Amino acid sequence: MTSKKTVALVTGASRGAGRGIAIALGSRGCTVYVTGRSQSAKDSVLPGTIYETAQAVTDAGGLGVAVKVDHAIDEEAKALIERIEAEQGRLDILVNNACSLHDDLTQPGHFWQKSLAISNMLNVGLRSSYVTSYYAAPLMVKQGSGLVVFTSASGSVHYVYGPIYGAHKAGMDKFAADMGEDFSEFKVTAVSIWMGALKAERLQLLIDSNPKKYGYLENVTETPEFTGHVIWAMYADPELQQFNGKTVIGAEMALRYGIQDEGGKQPTSYRDTHKVAPREQYPYVIR
Repeated sequence: MTSKKTVALVTGASRGAGRGIAIALGSRGCTVYVTGRSQSAKDSVLPGTIYETAQAVTDAGGLGVAVKVDHAIDEEAKALIERIEAEQGRLDILVNNACSLHDDLTQPGHFWQKSLAISNMLNVGLRSSYVTSYYAAPLMVKQGSGLVVFTSASGSVHYVYGPIYGAHKAGMDKFAADMGEDFSEFKVTAVSIWMGALKAERLQLLIDSNPKKYGYLENVTETPEFTGHVIWAMYADPELQQFNGKTVIGAEMALRYGIQDEGGKQPTSYRDTHKVAPREQYPYVIR
């Protein structure tokens, strides 16, 4: 499963987690399709474009392919998968990471006091991950292999920023669980990964906005590349299917595979820092 021809797709890869994951997979020699809407610096208040990420993937040792996709538009996701099939004939790793994040998300206040635009996370984030997986699944099923990843966090099991954020994370975990059930007979694996706080552009802006409240995050962050190396280790594991339908904690998987973050840092599990763990799915199926 770990040939040099491994083909990956990372959605929402202009910056942040998606960019880091794409670069990490590129360092493993993967051909990585990276999607997003940012094509130039003027497209976002945050730095990063799909072309910059694609170049970074290539510089890391892989082949980066930038594709402008608005994941709010189903037809663009469908065309993306059709393009990958036409150009590569396969898709080995899909990382569902695209998400519409509104600045109001982390502001103080109850949910009814924040912008209703926050709910777009349920469109570009939750629904879009379902749509991309929907179109990618037949390709993976046909080839009899593949790894579908949902980037998530512990907010799926405790309060973080309000109900929209929690619903998004819980939904990602549930997608992995139920898609895993459907994939079980086809040797395709679906998994949700809880990432830690990411040392990326958006988090730095949050820390800078209120150092007294958020300054502690400086010491507990993970690099965006960290999760990418975890994903690669899972994909390369001959026993990958044991994780099908599971939600795993990235920091714990790193320990399992002997992965350290930048500077030899070993990120700590939410199980230790927050005293929480992923919910287990009951083995009861109704079709």
